Amino acid sequence: MPRRLFVTLHRWFGLGAAAFLFIAGTTGAVISWDHELDAWLNPHLFKARNAGPARPIPELIQRVESADPRVRVTFAPLALEPGQALTVSVEPRVDPASGTHFQPGYNQVTVDPATGEIQGRREWGRVSLARENLLPFLYKLHYSLHMPRAWGIELGVWFMGLLALAWVADSFVVLWISFPSLQAWAQSFRFRFRQGGFRLVFDLHRSGGVWVWPLVLLLAITSVGMNLNREVMRPVVSLLSKLTPSPLADRPVAPPNEPREPLVALTDVVHLAQAEARRRAWPAPPGAAFLSTEVGVWGVGFFEPGRGHGDGGLGNPWLYFDSRTGQPVGADVPGTGSAGDFVMQAMFPVHSGRILGLPGRILISLLGLAVSTFCATGVWLWLRRLKARPR
Repeated sequence: MPRRLFVTLHRWFGLGAAAFLFIAGTTGAVISWDHELDAWLNPHLFKARNAGPARPIPELIQRVESADPRVRVTFAPLALEPGQALTVSVEPRVDPASGTHFQPGYNQVTVDPATGEIQGRREWGRVSLARENLLPFLYKLHYSLHMPRAWGIELGVWFMGLLALAWVADSFVVLWISFPSLQAWAQSFRFRFRQGGFRLVFDLHRSGGVWVWPLVLLLAITSVGMNLNREVMRPVVSLLSKLTPSPLADRPVAPPNEPREPLVALTDVVHLAQAEARRRAWPAPPGAAFLSTEVGVWGVGFFEPGRGHGDGGLGNPWLYFDSRTGQPVGADVPGTGSAGDFVMQAMFPVHSGRILGLPGRILISLLGLAVSTFCATGVWLWLRRLKARPR
């Protein structure tokens, strides 16, 4: 009876989640290379139009905000590779007349670093298959299905996070039902290529899942960590290991239309971060800065130009400062802290494969295609059996 129950549970979870996991697996295989593909599709957003020395980053940021006072820059690289355009993220300011956010229609701006001229604007994540929007569209589709925000909740992020929770549970159900007996355990690893047809599809579904089971489980767990970090993953991990307070996850969030206006300028916070980095003997220069008006925090990351995506290891170190007082409020230093801190630091590097560099990204692409294959073969097997049943 338990085995029959588990088979039924797996079947109905698979049928209910197949379409969503197929989308997540397929898009995950593509967005492992999102930066490279985006740059290939949209060179006008990534390559500087003019040669010459780059103007200071704060000056370029000022030009972006002066060109459209409705927006503020919330993320910017602090150093550029030769020939690279400056791409910054922006968020809308609050309209004093209406008390609601402006609607500029874009959230990314590309600037020629030599002249300060704006090369392009786009809304990252817009539902569009246009060349400029394709990779951001796929990236957001991967983790949210582009579901709208309602009642102050990112419905798509929550939905995919809860789906990932069920996926974690189903992974253990799969392992149980894949080994019906000790005597026949070897059958769960084989592929009947010569017989083909139904048997081969069944083996691709079952045996394929057994071969990559640990990797799929890691993918499911880190999916929970990415989508339900504050709501599920941090509370669960904190039960097993003490976590260092997070300056982003553990600070109170401001109301949507009442952002915490920064009183400390970008140049000042970069100087504060450089002084702290020298004290910690970090060799890398400041690589990027971001501003969270939700929790009132400046963040400064340290890495060489072109290393902002954290390829290899657990990523880059970041320092955080209160955006109104300039006081240090925390740091994220990969590879340090408690065991729980290490687990939290590993969520994105493991999920994206970047923890292993280029081989890891290739592996994640293949794993995404495998997840899509399991979904397709599972639905196909169910349809075959459904068709074979007496009316």
